[in-house]
Amino acid sequence: MGKLLNFRSDSKNIAAADSVAVIGLGRFGASLAMELMKSGTHVLGIDLNEDNVQALNGELTQVVRADAARREVLEQLSIHDFDRLVVAVGSHLQSSILCCSLLVSMNIPLIWAKAQDDRHGLILEQLGVHHIVYPEKDMGRRVAHLVRGSIMDYVEVDPGYALVKMTAPASLHGMRLSEMGVRKKYRVTIAAKANASGVWQNTDADTVLVEGDRVLVLGSTADTDRFGQLR
Repeated sequence: MGKLLNFRSDSKNIAAADSVAVIGLGRFGASLAMELMKSGTHVLGIDLNEDNVQALNGELTQVVRADAARREVLEQLSIHDFDRLVVAVGSHLQSSILCCSLLVSMNIPLIWAKAQDDRHGLILEQLGVHHIVYPEKDMGRRVAHLVRGSIMDYVEVDPGYALVKMTAPASLHGMRLSEMGVRKKYRVTIAAKANASGVWQNTDADTVLVEGDRVLVLGSTADTDRFGQLR
C-alpha cells in the first residue's frame, strides 16, 4: 500500500485537467485509453495486472498497478477528483461489481462500465452506474449489419434508430433526391454524401448521386437495413 502514496499528487493533477480514469487495461480498456490519449484527453490507467500496466507505461498520462476494488486505494489515487471514469473490468464479475459500487458511493459524476452480458449489465444498472456498454454484443450486432448488403459502417444512435454509411445504390444514380422519393418510399433520410475523392457535403433536394458516391443514411434500424440491400 505504501508505494501508492507516491501517485496521489500526480493523480490529483491529472484529475484537474481534461481527464478520464480508466480502470482495467485489458484489450477494451487499453484501446479506449489510447483513443482518449489521441484525442488530447489525459488518462489515468489502473490495473492489477503487471503486464497490462507495463504495456502502457509511457503511453498514458499515468498508469498505476493497483486494486481498484478497494476504497482506500481509490482514495489514495484521488479518484473522487475525477468527473469521468470508465470501469473496463468486464471478465471479472466480482471485481467489476465491487469497483462500481465503490465509485457510485463516492458520487463520481459520470461512470461508464463494461458489462459482459445482460445479467452483469442489470446488476451495474441497479448499482446506479450511469452508462453501461456491451463491447462484444455491440460489435456482434454491428458486424451483422455490415455483413449484409452494401453497408460500410453502422452506428445505432439509440435502440431502434441507426446512422449508416454505405455506397450509393446504383438504382438511385443520376436522379435528384427530390425525384427519388426516398423518405416516402424507403422511410430513410440521406443526410450527406461523399464523392470518390472523399469530400463530404450535406445533401439537399437537388443532390444527384453518381457512381462512386458514399452516403450517410438515417432511419430506423429495420428501414436502414432494408435500404442497405438496394443495388
